[in-house]
Amino acid sequence: MRFLSLALLATTGISFAGDELAAETCLRTKVWDSYAEGYGVRTMTSTTLAQGATRNYLVTLYKGNEYQIRTCGDDLVKNLDVYLYDLDGKVIAQDATVDREPGFGYKPTTTGTFYIVVHARELTDATKEAGVAMAVTYK
Repeated sequence: MRFLSLALLATTGISFAGDELAAETCLRTKVWDSYAEGYGVRTMTSTTLAQGATRNYLVTLYKGNEYQIRTCGDDLVKNLDVYLYDLDGKVIAQDATVDREPGFGYKPTTTGTFYIVVHARELTDATKEAGVAMAVTYK
């Protein structure tokens, strides 16, 4: 039955989503490296994004903790960006790279709620969706 379903999808022209597994595998390596540095995982998630699309994540970050925001994109990603916004829409931190594995650290001066925004700025094929993964680690 599964073979038949895949054959029907192949003949209808429906394309499969981005490779979330590849993005998650890349991110797991970064998370394991963070464990070695004394960090724990606050959250880890994955999704697919079209070129130019964003995914927003609402998080509470606590004063006194150090955070690492890490992301990975699959092989379709040419430039993935990640931002940290406060509730007023002000950019608090962002990556400064042009690659598929951006990230940055942040240590809040007060406990607060923030938005992490992952932006698929550029894909190698703008007609497809790419798999992306994001993690927040802390210590």
